[in-house]
Amino acid sequence: MTKRVEAVYENGVLRPLQPLPLAENQLVSVMVSDSAGAHLAAVIDQAFVDSACAEVAAAGRVPTHEEVRRITARDTNSWSEAIVKGREERF
Repeated sequence: MTKRVEAVYENGVLRPLQPLPLAENQLVSVMVSDSAGAHLAAVIDQAFVDSACAEVAAAGRVPTHEEVRRITARDTNSWSEAIVKGREERF
C-alpha cells in the first residue's frame, strides 16, 4: 500500500492527521517533506510527468525547444480552458 498522509511532528513522534489502515506495531516506510514541498506535490500531475518521461525515454532523446514550439503551435485547443477544468476537477 502507498498512501500520502499529512502528519504533525510533536514530542519526537509523527502523528498522522487521519486514521491509517495499519496493524499495531506494523513496520512502515516514511518519506518526510515540509508543507511547502507537500503543497507543490499536490499541484503536480504526477501521471502526466511519468507519461512524458516514458515518451522521452522511448524516443531516445529529449526534443529541442524548437521542436516543442512547432508541435504546440499546431494545437488549436484552449490550454487555459483545459488547465482551469483540470483544477476544478482536482479541487
